[in-house]
Amino acid sequence: MLFYIDPGTGSMLFTILIGVLGAAVYALREVFMKLRFRLNGGKTEALSGSETPVVIFTDSKRYWNVFEPICSEFERRKEKLEYLTSSPDDPALDQKYEYVHCQFIGEGNKAFARLNTLRADIVLSSTPSLDVLYWKRSRDVKWYVHIPHAASDITIYRMFGIDYYDTILISGDYQENQIRKLEQLRNLPPKEIVKVGITYMDEMKKRLDAADPLPEHPRTVLLAPSWGPSAILSVYGSSVIKALLETGYHVIVRPHPQSYTAEKELLEKIMSEYPASEQLEWNRDNDNFDVLRRADVMISDFSGVIFDFTLVFDKPVIYADTSFNKDPYDAAWLDEELWTFSVLPKIGRQLTRDDLTDMKDLIDSCLSDESFKQGRDEARKETWAYIGESTSRVVDYLLQKRMDLIQDKSKARDERNKES
Repeated sequence: MLFYIDPGTGSMLFTILIGVLGAAVYALREVFMKLRFRLNGGKTEALSGSETPVVIFTDSKRYWNVFEPICSEFERRKEKLEYLTSSPDDPALDQKYEYVHCQFIGEGNKAFARLNTLRADIVLSSTPSLDVLYWKRSRDVKWYVHIPHAASDITIYRMFGIDYYDTILISGDYQENQIRKLEQLRNLPPKEIVKVGITYMDEMKKRLDAADPLPEHPRTVLLAPSWGPSAILSVYGSSVIKALLETGYHVIVRPHPQSYTAEKELLEKIMSEYPASEQLEWNRDNDNFDVLRRADVMISDFSGVIFDFTLVFDKPVIYADTSFNKDPYDAAWLDEELWTFSVLPKIGRQLTRDDLTDMKDLIDSCLSDESFKQGRDEARKETWAYIGESTSRVVDYLLQKRMDLIQDKSKARDERNKES
């Protein structure tokens, strides 16, 4: 007799199996450690940190721009680092490092099985939902550190996205205020919060400062939406692309990477309706530097790429009039307006449905309005601390934190010895 298991149940059973196997591996490892202890005559080895001092975990290659400067700084300082990725084509895997070891650990449950029994002093990641769903804190990891991948609100994560990290690295004071309010509302112990800046924006600025001037090109508009029901493509559909093409300007459309999986049908429909042409580009480059540099103006919604564009390249934006539903996000717990939406009117113009009939006029007026420069300067001060220093600050923190953890362990051991 054949039994049918639906995909949802099958996934759940597979997750349980992975968890059981992980627990078994951990238990066997504990037995091995105790056996080695006895064979050594009951003597502990010299106190030190883990053989894996610092680990970076990323769930996608698209965050390589956040972690590449950090990896390079570890390499420059000749400090050991493990970089674990869920992307088989992560650019990190092509690097020729000596002190940084880059490894593909599988996708989905396979990656989480590895992470859930990881041995390390510190794990640094931009992946939210630690200890919420499939990714569990390992008993053999001493400290978890979260680094955001955008210069915007820390609360635009799915619910409880950062609750169980030990440290949050931030780039602006408003982010700390948001974290502290969530901690109070949820009765969470206070995390370490360290303001370090933004690694990938620092690197982008270095590249821009070193780049040759752009050759003459037609006026170029970049449409760079986020994804989900509140994003431009879900709200406006293909009508926004139609309106852009009617301006006669060159148009680049760069959907959010998540759109290709989470809203695949919508995207395929729009792309078939408006295929690539001499006037229209569909861009999927892992590195967005080139398209951001070529664009004269960006149209987006609440995507963090807005701030990459306007603060690094010092250009105005047009943001869509979409009703953002906070319900699935940490932001739903806070009554205050998101920082992103409070700052948008200062750095660009709003796009409404009425503007679709004369998109060219909206773009031209946005590009000619000098008042947005002051708004960009203000936003830069609020969300991009320590410009040019972020990578060294991140690495300084990680290495010092590891030393502190080792010293704390040493003090705890000394106290136990005194008591015995």
